[in-house]
Amino acid sequence: MKFGPIPTQEAAGTVLAHSVPVKTGALRKGQVLSDADIAALLAAGHQQIIVARYDLRDLDENTAAAQLAATIAGPGLQISKAATGRVNLFATGPGIVQIDAARIDACNAVNPMITVATLPPLQRVEEGMMVATIKIISYAVPADDITTACAVGNGALTLLPPRVTTASLIETDIGKPPAIKGRRALASRLSRLGVTLTPRVIVPHAQTPLAEAIMGAEGEVVFILTASATSDVNDVGPAALRQAGGKVTQFGMPVDPGNLLFLGNHGEKPVVGLPGCARSPALNGADWVLERVICGRSPTPDEFAKMGVGGLLKEIPSRPKPRAIL
Repeated sequence: MKFGPIPTQEAAGTVLAHSVPVKTGALRKGQVLSDADIAALLAAGHQQIIVARYDLRDLDENTAAAQLAATIAGPGLQISKAATGRVNLFATGPGIVQIDAARIDACNAVNPMITVATLPPLQRVEEGMMVATIKIISYAVPADDITTACAVGNGALTLLPPRVTTASLIETDIGKPPAIKGRRALASRLSRLGVTLTPRVIVPHAQTPLAEAIMGAEGEVVFILTASATSDVNDVGPAALRQAGGKVTQFGMPVDPGNLLFLGNHGEKPVVGLPGCARSPALNGADWVLERVICGRSPTPDEFAKMGVGGLLKEIPSRPKPRAIL
């Protein structure tokens, strides 16, 4: 593509680089100039204008953006129409966005005029939420570059929808029933993904009654919220899961709030031991785990280890002293 000023009388068939006023109004940026447009420009006294001229092997911005969007978008994503070199991708329902970051990076490395911007990997989305935008910065790009970008970015974006519709929350008590706020907070989180809670279950804060509750849980996913924080992999919650015949695959996570979480399974059912901060509706590490578990993408130990960068979610004003430098 060639870009720059040329005599107006030579500009028919080129792309107008900037909006230009004429006697009847204005010719818009990006307009392909006709003979009538040239006459209007000359009549308005514009002897020279700035335009873009396509080379034989160029793709115009809209065609280029549409081709790339169609290639990188996987299941669960809706593609908008191309306009001014931009195409947006939207979620067709709730879920989390699976992104192959290496493929997106490779797309963006082909040509600086070809850009793809996305949400962070595995972020929760709702129906209609924008997941990515593809923007061709220039009015045209070489067709070969779009071919390359499509090849390296093929299938880089996918929406992972919820895999379950029900979940059980088991709460423990020490002397008195737990407050309802923890259940309400979890119900709100689950509702965003179309998941409902089974009837309330409260058991004494002891290993055997908790193990029995795990074995009898009705939901497709089991959450545990203990009256006392889980401080060790052999504490009541993880120990009860093992006694029930389940397995603990992760204890603790490098996310704050949310450190004291554990993850495991009882047969085919994922089991999540919630940290105490999950009683609050504020974002915490449990949100990241819950959303991925519900969408069939339970974190691996390696993925847990990588959550620390960006894992400081919120300073807590009520406890500044442990964090202060004295």
